[in-house]
Amino acid sequence: MPSKKNEFGVPQYPEDDVRRLFVLLAAIDLLERPTLTAIADLTSLDRDTIDADVAQLKEQFDVALLRIGDVYRIESWGDVLKKQGVKRLLKA
Repeated sequence: MPSKKNEFGVPQYPEDDVRRLFVLLAAIDLLERPTLTAIADLTSLDRDTIDADVAQLKEQFDVALLRIGDVYRIESWGDVLKKQGVKRLLKA
């Protein structure tokens, strides 16, 4: 478990920790309007890496994510990840 959390209580994992991707995915699911800015504000992830991280979620975990205009949308969690398990990491 990470010892550091941001002002919203979101765990801050090291850059090479896959749980950062899971926090991103959980934030997209949680936010009413998950834009790049909203995701970065909630998670403290760098705005410049979010698109690359979304691509990594698609490639490595078969998550179906769309970006319609400025808003991200989860079409499918894929066969690898369990939604409830991933969402727990946002509040770890």
